[in-house]
Amino acid sequence: MAAKTSRDEPGLLQWIYERGEQTAEQLLEEVFGNRKVTDGVAKTIRRAAQTKGRLDRNMQTLLALLNVPSRADYNKLLTKIEALQGSLINLNMKLDRLLAASASRPKPPRKRAAAGGGPPAAASGAGDE
Repeated sequence: MAAKTSRDEPGLLQWIYERGEQTAEQLLEEVFGNRKVTDGVAKTIRRAAQTKGRLDRNMQTLLALLNVPSRADYNKLLTKIEALQGSLINLNMKLDRLLAASASRPKPPRKRAAAGGGPPAAASGAGDE
C-alpha cells in the first residue's frame, strides 16, 4: 500500500495544481470582465503616471535649486563631450596627413642671411610703413 500512495501523490499534486489554475483563471476572467474593475485599474495607472511626472518635475526643480546636475544634464554634457572628441580625432587625422605630406616633399634650400650680420629687411619689419 505504501507504494500505491507514493505513486498517487504526484497525480494528486498535479490535480490540485490544475484545479487551482482553473480557479485562478475563472476568478481573473470574472474580475477583469467587470467594467468597473477595468476602469478602476486604468484610472489607477493613469494617476500613477501623472504622479510620476509630477515627482520627476519636482526632483528636477530641487536638483536645480541645490545646483546638482540631473541625469538629463549629465547626458547632455556627455553628448557634447563625445562631439568634441570626434572633432579632435578629425583634427588629429588632418594634422597627421599634413605632416606626412610635408615630410615627403623635399625641403627647398635656405637663403643665407645678408652679409651685414642682421636679419633680412623683410624679416625685421623694416619698410612695412
